[in-house]
Amino acid sequence: MKNIIKSAIIISVFLASCSNNNHSSDAYGNFETNEIIISSEATGNIIDLNIEEGQTIAKGYIVGLVDTTQLYLKKQQLIAQKKLIFSKLINVKAQIAVQNELRKNIMLDKKRIEKMFNDGATTQKQFDDINGKVNVIDKQIKNIEIQNITINNEATVLSKQIAQVQDQLQRCLIKNPINGIVLDRYVEPFEMAFAGKSLYKIADIKKMYLRVYVSGSQLSEIKLGQKVKAFIDNGKEDLKKLDGVITWISDEAEFTPKIIQTKEERVDLVYAVKVLVKNNGEIKIGMPGEVVFN
Repeated sequence: MKNIIKSAIIISVFLASCSNNNHSSDAYGNFETNEIIISSEATGNIIDLNIEEGQTIAKGYIVGLVDTTQLYLKKQQLIAQKKLIFSKLINVKAQIAVQNELRKNIMLDKKRIEKMFNDGATTQKQFDDINGKVNVIDKQIKNIEIQNITINNEATVLSKQIAQVQDQLQRCLIKNPINGIVLDRYVEPFEMAFAGKSLYKIADIKKMYLRVYVSGSQLSEIKLGQKVKAFIDNGKEDLKKLDGVITWISDEAEFTPKIIQTKEERVDLVYAVKVLVKNNGEIKIGMPGEVVFN
């Protein structure tokens, strides 16, 4: 007798549910979102990590810091080396200026001696000597200019090294990349971080995806960008209708997941489909949903 009563109750609930839902869903599934695992880009102790699970964080917000002491000291050392290089550069430029002034005077003497030589008023030795002085001063200037190029190259290398260290310093700042809610936190302050170590997981729950499964015969009914209707339980024994858009259709069939209902019974192979639904806070990750394609 108890079993008969129990069965009657189940049937009545089922019929009531059917009467409230005046549509026939084409596919069923669960809501998910794009989850991002944020990893450390630096190596060192985590000085601070100001996040909690369930916390909403804005894009670009600095949530933590990896120790920068060694990088800071390295940058200061490189800056000191660059200052020393620039002092050498100033000295070399001063030498070039002096040598150019000497060459200017030598060229005046050469012009005077050449005129005297052409007039027969000076000797061949004096003429050769002045030309020798010109050759010597030109070589000296060339050598100093080579030093100038070498020092400039050293300064360029140091500038790049400083920029590299500065980039590493910036990577010590743990910056949140998207607007979203923290789903998991994997580390605590003062733990050791290294490049690639997972710090926390975040997701943008304003955009939820209803992953449903369709049979091969249903593929012709759907296409990317197609507007559809999604349905969720609103807690009042009926369903709430939401606008959705198909954003992804799998090109490979898979075995029907055991926990997923399909429109057609006893379907062995199905195709996964994602439907984008804007979330105002009602949809939760893992919540079941239904979709009507037409």
